[in-house]
Amino acid sequence: MRGDYADYYKQIGLKVSYYRKLKGYTQEGLAELLDVDTSFIGQIEAPNIYKPISLYTLFRIAEALEIPPYKFLFFD
Repeated sequence: MRGDYADYYKQIGLKVSYYRKLKGYTQEGLAELLDVDTSFIGQIEAPNIYKPISLYTLFRIAEALEIPPYKFLFFD
């Protein structure tokens, strides 16, 4: 099943990175807002790491970045 959605998780991670940078946050800054380790944000954003995340986490990231969660789910 890993291969079925790996590209989607990669795109989500790239979008997290994009919107994080757009808001002027570092990975450390976003991690602090979410009360998670910086490495967790790094794993989500890394295009070469398969890091599934929950909807709960996705919603928390969207809230921290002040964007609607659906923006992470438009896939190219």
